[in-house]
Amino acid sequence: QVQLVESGGGLVQAGGSLRLSCSASGRTFSSYVMGWFRQPPAKEREFVAFIRRSSGGTYYGDYADSVRGRFTISGDNAKNTVYLQMNSLKPEDTAVYYCAHSRSTSRNSEDYQYWGQGTQVTVSS
Repeated sequence: QVQLVESGGGLVQAGGSLRLSCSASGRTFSSYVMGWFRQPPAKEREFVAFIRRSSGGTYYGDYADSVRGRFTISGDNAKNTVYLQMNSLKPEDTAVYYCAHSRSTSRNSEDYQYWGQGTQVTVSS
């Protein structure tokens, strides 16, 4: 079992920044994929970004086109924490943001086995 806890959400004006954190505990692995997804109001959950850490310590990330260049995903393996730095936020970024854990790279939420409870991000215009 892997437990995930998100934090860092809140209310911010358009153009502002937030950093989300996802702390993992339980059965963590030296190699993993951690993803961020979001669910806007009255919409389906959508992929935001993932980061893959290999057993050799190499990180690789990928992003949805809608956030590429504005969001940055990173990991701190010593802290078992993954971050999502969100800059130049737009009202359409308003959503509940979830982190999730998988053993393989994927943009599909069904490929993620463990999920956090979510954190609300609201961007005002």
